[in-house]
Amino acid sequence: MPTAFQTAARLCVAASLSLFYLVFSPDAAAAPGDGMLPREVEAALARAKVPREAVTVLVADAEGQRPPRLAWRSQEPVNPASVMKLVTTYAGLDLLGAAYTWNTPVYIDGPVRGGVLEGNLYIEGRGDPKLVIERLWLLLRKVQALGIQRIAGDIVLDRSAFDTGAFDPGAFDGRPLRAYNAGADALLVNFKSVQLSFTPDAAGQVARVDVTPPLAGVAVPATVPLAAPANGQQGCGDWRTQLRGDFQGAQFQFGGAYPAGCGEGSWVVAYPDPDSFAARAIAGLWAQMGGQVQGTVRDGRVPAGLAPAFELQSPPLAEVVRDINKYSNNVMADQLFLTLGFTQKRKGTFAASRATMRQWWNERIGTGEGQPVFDNGSGLSMEGRVTAAGLARMLQVAWRSPVMPELMSSLPLVGVDGTLKRRQLRSGAGAHLKSGTMPEYGVAGLAGYVDGASGRRYVLVAIANHANAAAARSAFDALVDWAAQD
Repeated sequence: MPTAFQTAARLCVAASLSLFYLVFSPDAAAAPGDGMLPREVEAALARAKVPREAVTVLVADAEGQRPPRLAWRSQEPVNPASVMKLVTTYAGLDLLGAAYTWNTPVYIDGPVRGGVLEGNLYIEGRGDPKLVIERLWLLLRKVQALGIQRIAGDIVLDRSAFDTGAFDPGAFDGRPLRAYNAGADALLVNFKSVQLSFTPDAAGQVARVDVTPPLAGVAVPATVPLAAPANGQQGCGDWRTQLRGDFQGAQFQFGGAYPAGCGEGSWVVAYPDPDSFAARAIAGLWAQMGGQVQGTVRDGRVPAGLAPAFELQSPPLAEVVRDINKYSNNVMADQLFLTLGFTQKRKGTFAASRATMRQWWNERIGTGEGQPVFDNGSGLSMEGRVTAAGLARMLQVAWRSPVMPELMSSLPLVGVDGTLKRRQLRSGAGAHLKSGTMPEYGVAGLAGYVDGASGRRYVLVAIANHANAAAARSAFDALVDWAAQD
């Protein structure tokens, strides 16, 4: 048996080791304690006038092998705004694979003689999120490569793959002309938006106007007056307001002038009649390319049994996910969300997509942290909900998955690119994070991966639901700095 002296010595050594690990363990040293936030985060929240009870936070090892370094109200369901795109994009990568592509089949139902298609041309939308003007031009150029210059029948657009019901682009925030409010569509052409370009011509005292894509039946003025700098000032200012654009009806109008000091400018506008946009854009571009159509461009269905003449393939999902997360593209996220329902449940509806997402979450992430409320894929919703613990758990699962590189590289790198290009951290830490904000509705958030000074990587989730949530950005930045200084 050990002597009393030996027992006392062993107790002393054990106590010393406990003290050593308490002082020098990175997790223990960094932990602010239960029910507490780091001092710098608390101070930033106080300056922003955001109460700590309005914030949910979780910081944990990306491997998921250790208890969280910090958990504050992490089981509380909150609105994540665009942070919800993390869930949509990881589910897409996990279920479909990084190489998944969308195909847009094109059909003809008659012979081609002397450059004339003696029948109809059909374009079937299957949800391609990136059918932008350059790729639409390529599609129509492939039609011409079939020997078709004139279509004796109609151009028929089949948009039946998705059934989203009636959609009001102004319902969310009363700004229907903002491109971020565009609705999903099986044949989503150029995000249902036009780009107006203004090029000053000092000699003519006008700015020349160009519209992309050209829209059939919509008149756009070739020029607008050029405004001389006021009081010798060379600045640009809010030139869009100065132009006083009116985009309703069949003619775009401008009631103001374009400031000479602005140089070349670009204005992206969601078309006010989104249901007719694809038809107008396709008809306008086909005419610009020298094509003719004897009939009309209209909605319809591809006849049963008709084989495609060719299919236009989209970029791979890995590239699409990068666009969604780097630039927080709402309609592309909704396209992916609906694609999950279409591929997994054979229904391109939001209800089928929500069912797909619920099943995937339960099987892949688990039910222990609570299941998110999936409204749409973008997070542009007042109904969406997720917990910090659930989102962090998903990020840990993603970290160990084969598609981790694609997901992580799709997130904005703080201070380098995407929506966080202008955001700087005091620590200079490497962090791949997705931000989300709906200032009018009191939502702001940040989630993703942070590199620690120790070489360890962490998942971080921070979301505020409060009237002053937008002011909590400095507190979130302080949290990232804290997480990195481990």
